[in-house]
Amino acid sequence: MRNGWRKRRRERCETRQDRGPSGLSLLPWLLMGMGSLSHLISGEAANPWLGLAGLLAFNTLYIAIVFRAFDRVRRETATTWVLLGALAAVTFALAAGYGREWLLLFPLLGLALGAVARGGRELRLLTFPLVAAVGVVTFWRDGWDSAGIVYGTFISTMVTAAILALNETVGELRATREELARSAVEKERLRFSRDLHDLLGHTLSVIVVKSEAARRLAPRDLDAALGQVADIESVGRQALTEIREAVTGYREGSLGTELDRARDALSSADVEPVVRRSGPPLEPAAEALLGWVVREAATNVVRHADATRCEIAVASGPERVRLTVTDDGRRPAPDTNTNTGTGTGTGAPSSGLRSLRERLSAAGGTLTAGPAPNGGFRLTAELPVTAELPAPGDPDTAAHPS
Repeated sequence: MRNGWRKRRRERCETRQDRGPSGLSLLPWLLMGMGSLSHLISGEAANPWLGLAGLLAFNTLYIAIVFRAFDRVRRETATTWVLLGALAAVTFALAAGYGREWLLLFPLLGLALGAVARGGRELRLLTFPLVAAVGVVTFWRDGWDSAGIVYGTFISTMVTAAILALNETVGELRATREELARSAVEKERLRFSRDLHDLLGHTLSVIVVKSEAARRLAPRDLDAALGQVADIESVGRQALTEIREAVTGYREGSLGTELDRARDALSSADVEPVVRRSGPPLEPAAEALLGWVVREAATNVVRHADATRCEIAVASGPERVRLTVTDDGRRPAPDTNTNTGTGTGTGAPSSGLRSLRERLSAAGGTLTAGPAPNGGFRLTAELPVTAELPAPGDPDTAAHPS
């Protein structure tokens, strides 16, 4: 019960903080005008009815202004500034006409100005002329005895403007923090969707191919069929490990590992793999990105290309590295549009290639895919050797799951 009460209390406090100050926050300061009312009631003021009308006009204008000041749209309208000008005119008229307790209306005018102008250019342009004018009227009516009124007007204007501007900034920061939290959740969802798409697309394709091979081999070569089944088990276990790593966001690819897996997957699909690699070793980030390309390219060859031979070539130089995957398929693989990745061939568009193009682009690389000059299909990826992995969940690298 006690925990529930504390939770409700905390929620009420957070709700009040979210609401922030309002026009009601500045209404209690009207009690500073009680001295003026007392001056009228005591009968010491000349033309008491005129003073009462002026005091009523002052209160009305003050209330209208402070409530408009907490609505950003209404605060910035010309009407608000007209009302503020009218309040200034009434305040100076009453203070100059009556003096004494009526001079306390000047700090209230400062409150209204600070609430409306806040940290804007108008605050800097109006504060010092206002304080100077208040000083002239105050010294004229009461001399140096009321010097505190001038200081109080300046302080009420600047402190009110600073507090409300700070509160507004805090509100904007809170809204930004909430938006960043929502964005982080969305980025993580996109990252997981992207990685799951790429991982399972390749793994399931390999499992299907090896299952078909096991079915074909079983009647005539049971040992070979059992070997394919063992490979299926190994691929499945590896897929579970990679999915766990994808969930935690720490998965890094290895180009050598992916080349070995591609060679095995192509062989199981009766596609002759030819792998060539030249040049110095690559940085881990470049290896990871090219590993994704090899994985997706091999998957597309197995699933779509209807090929008998696939050549994978990796050539790294001092500044850039190029990966080329070429097959002799009798029909185009998906995603033959090299610019948009929308696909113009007979296959369905490859969301995996669109994802790869976005990943490589974010790392300063390029990816092109289309018909090879001598038939078949060619995919080419280029990267700087110093490429960096995009941040997990980066919208620019998010996949478009099919």
